[in-house]
This record gives sequence, structure tokens and C-alpha cells, in this order.
Amino acid sequence: MPIHLSLPLTGDPAVPEPVMEQAEDMEAVLPPIPVEVPPHVQEVHPPARRSIRQRRPAISSDYEVYLGESDYDISQVVDPVTFNEAVSGPQTDLWWDAMKDEMESMKLNKVWELVELPKGCKPIGSKWVFKTKLDSKGKVERFKARLVAKGFTQREGIDYHETFSPVSSKDSFRVIMALVAHYDLELHQMDVKTAFLNGDLAEEVYMVQPEGFKSGHSDQLVCKLNKSLYGLKQASRQWYLKFDEVVTSFGFVENKVDRCIYLKISGSRYIFLILYVDDILLASSDLALLHESKQFLSKHFDMKDLGEASFVLGIEIIRDRSHFALSLSQKAYIERVLERFSMLDCKPGDVPVLKGDKLSLSQCPRNDIERECMKEIPYASAVSSLMYAQVCTRPDIAFAVGLLGRYQSNPGHAHWVAAKKVLRYLKRTKDVKLVYHRVQNLELVGYTDSDFAGCEDDRKSTSGYFFKFAGGAVSWKSVKQTLITSSTMHAEFVALFGASTHAVWLKHFITELKVVDSIAGPIRMYCDNMSAVMFSMNNKSITGSKHMEIKFLTVKELVKKGDILVEHLGTDDMLADPLTKGLRPNVFQKHVINMGLKESIDTLD
Repeated sequence: MPIHLSLPLTGDPAVPEPVMEQAEDMEAVLPPIPVEVPPHVQEVHPPARRSIRQRRPAISSDYEVYLGESDYDISQVVDPVTFNEAVSGPQTDLWWDAMKDEMESMKLNKVWELVELPKGCKPIGSKWVFKTKLDSKGKVERFKARLVAKGFTQREGIDYHETFSPVSSKDSFRVIMALVAHYDLELHQMDVKTAFLNGDLAEEVYMVQPEGFKSGHSDQLVCKLNKSLYGLKQASRQWYLKFDEVVTSFGFVENKVDRCIYLKISGSRYIFLILYVDDILLASSDLALLHESKQFLSKHFDMKDLGEASFVLGIEIIRDRSHFALSLSQKAYIERVLERFSMLDCKPGDVPVLKGDKLSLSQCPRNDIERECMKEIPYASAVSSLMYAQVCTRPDIAFAVGLLGRYQSNPGHAHWVAAKKVLRYLKRTKDVKLVYHRVQNLELVGYTDSDFAGCEDDRKSTSGYFFKFAGGAVSWKSVKQTLITSSTMHAEFVALFGASTHAVWLKHFITELKVVDSIAGPIRMYCDNMSAVMFSMNNKSITGSKHMEIKFLTVKELVKKGDILVEHLGTDDMLADPLTKGLRPNVFQKHVINMGLKESIDTLD
């Protein structure tokens, strides 16, 4: 039987690339040579060759690298993965105590009752999850054991229905922190113990008894859940509904723009409440009202009063009330990131991205050897760790993180070098804090910029915006535009559109807080392109705007309605510049300081 034999050329390191390419070209031109093989000889197929065509990511590289709600756990502490590991390790007693505390919470909240499993019902499983909790300095604070249900075995329509639960945004958190600094509000923190156990469960759900705590005389029984439990698909929703029901009965009103932000006004006194899953921040103009609210919460939930707020969501809160200042720092988090990637002793860097630095798809691995080398590089983990710092307190690395995120599907050596450059910059600036302070005129001001055709791969531009409030940044974003613009004016106007729509969201949110009178007027938006500024304020159609998509003309409508006011600002003073491109160190550092990122409050403007 005739078969076709071909020589596998790719992937052989002994063959030089030019020779390989030439051989492949010849193979494509010459016809295969038929070879007669005796019938008694088994047919042998040549090994399959890997395709050398360029691979594209599963999602478009245009996606926005902007983490909203995910915290990255980069602790070096190794926690037990299973129940057996916990009870047989060196810290057995500590983990047993943690599990007993958890079971006591179950009992107090009457989470379940032991019953016989009804016919036709199938119980879901349960699992112990162990976590060593660290403080703001990275030291062990306590050992925590959590009993969770295996919610992945739940069936929609039977074991659960609705699952959505809102969570407050980081922008809202920073706005209220700015108000705390400006008005010198009292700021306290509380933690809800076993928060999800407070939610009422509407569905009938059965669960197997927890490992290590099965009742000796009734080990054949199952737990019929009365309350929501960690791991259930509807657990977070049920907790939110329960919390909302309780706090609104005390006079709190939920913010219509951003859920989980509450306000209570009592005469001339007021108090804000921020709920982030089971973490609660209370900011009040009156200490007595603050204590009343804390007592009310403690009456309805099992609360841990942490006193004055100092550490929440991995962010350290530092106050200097003599200067009416509040700082947000992630120094401990950054140090753990540096330790994780062996960069604690690296040479510090001046900027995350230098002017002239370029990254592109051409720097991605092109063959099996290069891909194999990059397999051992924790590129995606590094970008993810940087992302959480960027989202919370570090707008100065937003452009760098967005740029690195475009190549996560197939990073090359040049991309890893660029990621380490950001880590070197964080090594130098780990003490930098995001500072808010009292200002003479409390006003929300926006800055917007773009880098025309800055992407080396598809020539799309990068948009960046930044909002300043009480001396510091409260909102920022750096994102590659979704379309190719034809001019600098076009690119700037697209960037202005994104910033303007977010300005309206901030305006509505702050209006709901009812303590900032200036928000009633238009929000000033600064742009460094005069053509874009003029086009936003009049109906004149210019050559560069005739083909612009209709949605971007929203900017003109917002100006006409008086929601925003677009003004020109010189490039040298454009604070959004670091969000769109690499800059020289002296220019970059000047803009970063004006964003409110400072090592001390001695440099307050």
C-alpha cells in the first residue's frame, strides 16, 4: 500500500531556523514520494507537527484590564487544603479551635436541623476551608475555619433561583474617604461574624453533616438548611437582602446609584455606612450617632467592633487629624508581591513605563522552544497582583498594567521584563500613599487624555481619565479604545466621551450623599486638545468629526445640559498623561504628586 512519508522539521533545535524555513518551502512545492511497503509491515504514521501559525487569544486584546471586585491573596503562608491536613499538622489545636468556633456560630444562628433525607432528594456536600488571617503588617492575626457548602452541585430552579448580590465600588469607597478627610468625620470599622449565616433561605436544601462533627447517634441524618451558608449560590444575595432589611428599618437609606452605600440623616447629624460583603465602615459627623448605629448593628448581628478604621480590603487607612488628612496605603501588600516574585532586593526603578518603551505581539513566542521557556514564568500572576494595587490606590501604574494585560495569553520575554520594571518601580515607591485632605473649595474635577495610535499591533489609541476630589484621586481608568481613530481630535473626543459618562455617574453618586453643594453645578473636565474642546461646545461640524459615531456626541449633549464643562488645559499640566503613555521620569513624578500620591503629608497642596 503506498503511503506518504515526510520529515518532521519543526521543533528540532538541531536544525537552524533558515534551513528549517527553506525545507518547509521545498516541502510545500515538491510532491510527496510514493513508497511501496510490504503488506506484512505495519503502517507507521509520522508524528504530527505543531502548527506554527500565530495563535490569537480567546478574547479580544481590546478588553479592558480593570479589576473591580477581586482581591488577590498573595500570602506566603501555606494553609491546609483538607480537613485531614488541618488535624494532622503542627497547628492542629489552633485549627480545631477555629472549627469549634465556626460550629458554635452555626448553632447560635440555627443554620440547620438534623433530619432524615426525604425520598427523591439529594444532599449537597460540605467542605472545610482554612485561612490564616494576616494584619496590615503581614503578621498572623488569627486562624479561621469556614464551613462551606459545595454549591456547584446545586440545581437551578430547585436548590436556588436568584443569585445576584450588589457590592460597593472602589470609587465610592474613595469618595467617602475623601469626605472623611475634608469634614474630619469619625471613621470606625466593624466586621460581621459569619455574615452569610444571617440570610434566610427560601429554598429547601439538604447538606451532608460536616466532617469531624458528625453526630454519633445520628450520622445517617442530613442537615436541612434554615439559613444561607457559605458556598451556596444564593448565599451572598440572601445576606444582602437581610442586611438591607435591617439597616433600612433604623433609618438608613441606600444610595440609588451605588448599592451597599447607606446614609442616615438625623437633624444636623449624618452617618455613612459602607458594606463590602462582611466588612463595614461607618463615617459620621457625630460620635454619639456613630455609637447608636454600632449598638443597633450589634443587636441584630454578631459583630466584631474594630474601633477606629485602620485596615480594610488589604488597604491601610492612616489619619492625621491635625492636618485634616487621610491616607490610603498598600505598602504591606506591595511588599508581599515583591517577595512572591523574588523582587524584594531588586534595583528600584524610576517609572513603570519609560517614554519610548514599546510592547507588541511581535515579541510573543514564535516557536515551541520560546513557549516552553515562558511556561515557567509567572507572568499572569504578576499582572494580576499588580492589578489589585492599581485598582485600589495606585493610578500611577494603571497604564502599565493595562499594557501588560494585553499579552497574557502568550507573553514573551520582553513582556516579562516590562512586568519586572513595574515591580522595580513599586520597590522604590512602596511607601507612597493616596492622600486626601481638607481643601478650600471641595470640587470634583476631571482630566482626560489619549495617546493617538499608540498600540503597535493595531494602531488603536489609549484613553485615560482621572478625577480629583479633596486633593487626591478618587477615580481613574486607562483603556485601549475599541476603534481606530483617524486623528488626534477623534482620539481625544473618544477619550472625553468615556470620561464624561463616568463624570455623570460620579455626579449622581455624590449628589445622593447630600453633603457636597458644589456637585449641583457642572463638573469641570480638562482636555489638552483644543479642537476637541471647541467641538464639544458648539454645533460646528469639522472635517475630523463628520464620520464620528453618534454615541460619542453624547459629550455635546452633556455640555448643553450643564452636567459637564469642558475646558482646555496645556499638555504640561495634563494629569491624565501618565494613564495613556510612558513619560520621562521628571514629568511622570510631577503628575503623580499632583494626583495625590505622596510619601508624606508635608507636601500637601
